[in-house]
Amino acid sequence: MNKIFVIGAGIGGLTVAAVLSKKGMDVTVLEAQSYPGGCAGTFISHGYRFDAGATLAGGFYPGGPMDLVGQACGIATWPTKPADVAMAVHLPDGTVFERSTLSTDFSKIQTFFGQPGVEFFTWQQKTADAMWDLALKLPSWPPTSITDMIDLGKKGIPWALRRNIISILRDLFGRVADHLEQSNEMLRLIIDGQLLISAQTTSDFANATYGAAALDLPRRGVVHVEGGMGAISQTLVTAIIANGGKVIYKQKVTKIRFEKSDRMVIETKSGQKYEASQIISNLLPWNLAELLDENTPKHLRKITNKNIEGWSAFVVYVGLDGSGLSADHPLHHQILLKRPLGEGNSVFASLSPEWDRSRAPIGHRALTLSTHTNLRYWWDLLEKDIEDYAQQKNNLATSIIDTATRAIPGLSASAKIVLPGTPITYQQYTGRKLGWIGGFPQTNLFQQVSPRISHVLWQVGDSIFPGQSTAAVALGGLRVANMILNEPLP
Repeated sequence: MNKIFVIGAGIGGLTVAAVLSKKGMDVTVLEAQSYPGGCAGTFISHGYRFDAGATLAGGFYPGGPMDLVGQACGIATWPTKPADVAMAVHLPDGTVFERSTLSTDFSKIQTFFGQPGVEFFTWQQKTADAMWDLALKLPSWPPTSITDMIDLGKKGIPWALRRNIISILRDLFGRVADHLEQSNEMLRLIIDGQLLISAQTTSDFANATYGAAALDLPRRGVVHVEGGMGAISQTLVTAIIANGGKVIYKQKVTKIRFEKSDRMVIETKSGQKYEASQIISNLLPWNLAELLDENTPKHLRKITNKNIEGWSAFVVYVGLDGSGLSADHPLHHQILLKRPLGEGNSVFASLSPEWDRSRAPIGHRALTLSTHTNLRYWWDLLEKDIEDYAQQKNNLATSIIDTATRAIPGLSASAKIVLPGTPITYQQYTGRKLGWIGGFPQTNLFQQVSPRISHVLWQVGDSIFPGQSTAAVALGGLRVANMILNEPLP
């Protein structure tokens, strides 16, 4: 028996399944929901197709993560269209800074931020190029074990990759803020807002090398996905099935038992039992530990014995009359009001394209608004006073819509459907423990969680390197697939 099971149909799990099934392996994906995607899924409500969490898609450029995934699992085309403007960043004084895709306008950077801005983005791009090259070509980068360190020391690594490692040595333990010391507050605020989304922390704490790569998404090309972000997952599902694999929905896994050292049994809520020779978990470490129970390995228990703290998201899904918006109105906006960021002081807004008629009734748009929020606050509030919880939920939703009006004129009046969601909502629909999303704050490059739990158990998703974003999670899945196959990345 050589049956491989993937638990969870998020981008990372689907990527592993698509690649392994393409290699002829017997792969089955078990998904608790009735549709794929997880936090990068798209759901239907009141005639609108809303992106549940992730709304910004990148990595589809030639040689990029999504291009490599497509090559590895037989996807010739993705349902995407390139975007000229990655996002518009709205600052407290009303200034709007647009981040273009596939290029950097240094004359504009000079105008907005002066020479310190030019120097910062020059460093950021050079470091990001080195980091992405290492991530795409070295499965053992960054090292998470002694074995990885030994692999990096082998003579077989090409000189170009060794040169990349040497070029970023001085930043391996530095912070992004080290490169912003001469910058004005406008640039620092923009960088902090972008890092909070892509690295779950700000420049004072974000590891310099990881932060440089995380800031690089716009330059490497943002695309719009026809049908919403969930269409990426659906494309992967189609590839899995075409490659001979299976995807089974409404199969919530409740337990993983070890019967022998090389055989596991998966039990589901519906009473199904599946024997597996290898399992890839597309779950949070805490969720996986609950399934393993007393069989949880020590190194995983060390992580999950700690309380879940940090960020989740407060989201507002809005169905709106789009007649007041032009067809070329930017689709992604970050609105920054003040520090501390999060809790409504920074809002990310993503509109469905005017040309994508599958996302909303004719003349309307689907809009996802989100802000970082402390997940413990909402759980404590729900436990203490459910009426106060509901009131605070409505208050923050109203405040976020008012803030988003800076980027989407007339939003309050044009909104027809308003659906707010808290971390409790995320746990309910995605199964993620306490609604924790986004991965670990990237403060130290060498404190990454290893994808290898044991010789028969793996994990993928935003908890492992390279972390958050659909492109990063897909790359993590591709790296794990190649580790299982014992093959180098393409």
